[in-house]
Order: sequence, then structure tokens, then C-alpha cells
Amino acid sequence: MATPVYFGLGAPELIIILLIPLLLFGANKLPKLSKSIGESAKGLRKGLSDDTEAKEDDSTKTSKKKS
Repeated sequence: MATPVYFGLGAPELIIILLIPLLLFGANKLPKLSKSIGESAKGLRKGLSDDTEAKEDDSTKTSKKKS
């Protein structure tokens, strides 16, 4: 059975990459770090969707003015 390859990396490389944050930050800080990263990603997605909605609103207002 073959090991799946992600971005040209095998299982040993992925394990090493996953262990680096554990060694750098310690087991106690990883949950807090993960939560912080998740909240940041959520805020970024919300900001991007708000920006898209604002652009759509501006374009509909502009098209109504032209009519």
C-alpha cells in the first residue's frame, strides 16, 4: 500500500513538519496557538466577504444612477 504524497512530501517529512511547532511552542501553548490562528482566519474570511459585499453594493448603486 502506497503512502499518499502531499506537495512531494512523504509521511516521514510530514511528521517532522508537524513536530516542529510542538518543539518550538510546547504542548501547553499549542491549543492556544491553534485557537488564535483559527480566529484570525475566521476574521480574514469575514473581512474578505464584507469587502466583496461592499463592492457589489457600490456596483448596484452605480448601475441604478446610470439608468
